[in-house]
Amino acid sequence: MKLYGGIDLHSNNNVIHLVDKNGSNVLKKRLSNNLPMILALLEPYSDAIEGLVVESTYNWYWLVDGLMEAGYKVHLANTAAIQQYSGLKYGDDDSDANWLANMLRLNILPEGYIYPKEARMARDLLRKRLQLVQQRTLNLISIQGLYTRHLNIRLNSSKIKQLTPQIIAQNFCDSNVQLAVNGNLAVQQCLTQQIKSIEKSLKQQLKLKSEFIQLTSIDGIGIILALTIMLETGSIKRFENVGNYASYCRCVSGARYSNGKKKGTTNAKNGNKYLAWAFVEAANFAIRHNETIKKFYQRKLAKSHMMVAKKAVAHKLARACFYVLRDHVEFDAKKAFG
Repeated sequence: MKLYGGIDLHSNNNVIHLVDKNGSNVLKKRLSNNLPMILALLEPYSDAIEGLVVESTYNWYWLVDGLMEAGYKVHLANTAAIQQYSGLKYGDDDSDANWLANMLRLNILPEGYIYPKEARMARDLLRKRLQLVQQRTLNLISIQGLYTRHLNIRLNSSKIKQLTPQIIAQNFCDSNVQLAVNGNLAVQQCLTQQIKSIEKSLKQQLKLKSEFIQLTSIDGIGIILALTIMLETGSIKRFENVGNYASYCRCVSGARYSNGKKKGTTNAKNGNKYLAWAFVEAANFAIRHNETIKKFYQRKLAKSHMMVAKKAVAHKLARACFYVLRDHVEFDAKKAFG
């Protein structure tokens, strides 16, 4: 007897359903998020289980890794692409778990990519670096705002890095404003130390794979952006064509058409937000340092908004990177942007 499993995962509990080849329930159980308990429940059925589906929630690592280590074939459900029967009048955790199991049984499950465990931790550390960079930028902007508001002085980032408590005391008479600026400055300096520590660790433990080394030859892509693209992309072979990769990088706008007319937009947030950030960052640098890319950007800028023009550059860079990675060829700016 073949069995198919669906697990509806929550923050502190999960609902497990096993169905047979006809879709009939064999097992239905709610458990706390305890891996030994889950494995003990599934053990009597282990030989018959063809696969288990787990929702791609924020906390799936421990469950998917544990099930795979126990020998089960695990599928990660792409929740953004799953649409239950629209006429369903009532839905709950049991119906969700049952639907996951039945999609696997019917071979219609939209699957997410299970990133290899050994590389996942480094990727997540790189994501943490980006989070800290964004927080540092918020503190920098806050300091700039305080100087503009109270003194009508605009400070750039290099001048802010030179600030000390003594300089701040000379600039501001009010102790409350001094405390506010010093607070932002202290947090910013702490974040800078942590960012440098993370970068040092990543550079020591990671090396660009051979197919990713050529990315650094692209104007705008340095070692950190190349590592981000490498870790977030994974194997380029999992993308059927350049359009799929560009869409995954959020470089393709979503739209819905009917009878040749645009009827609305679809979910533009489908895809990888870290790759989207990486290629926009690369676009910003490439526009400054590559004349061919700069001219392309200026042509787009003459017809559209600045961010639309930059996204167009990011889209071109994402497509170029796909071919560089897939075909192991050198980047040609004239071919990509001519």
